[in-house]
Amino acid sequence: MANRHYFFKLIPPRVTFPADITQEERELMDEHSAYFQQQFEQGKLLLYGPVMAPEGAFGLAILEVADASEAQRFGENDPSVKAGLNRFSVYPMHVSGARGKD
Repeated sequence: MANRHYFFKLIPPRVTFPADITQEERELMDEHSAYFQQQFEQGKLLLYGPVMAPEGAFGLAILEVADASEAQRFGENDPSVKAGLNRFSVYPMHVSGARGKD
């Protein structure tokens, strides 16, 4: 069975994040970054990174996993989520086209 795609949104603890990040939060976000890089290297992410929206930054990823429960587990296993810093939402997505990063 082919992998499915999911839109993943990492929701920070406050609108002013990451402008006012604390040292403890920075350490958790370093763990978060390492987790995402590991998942990317394993082929579970097509892309990921922060979105600097005017109403507040948030994280975005496009997951490529077997099913919705794996997408949910992906979010639950994020160190920043496990520690209670961030929340997440995940939605099924149909990728109509994609290009590689330059």
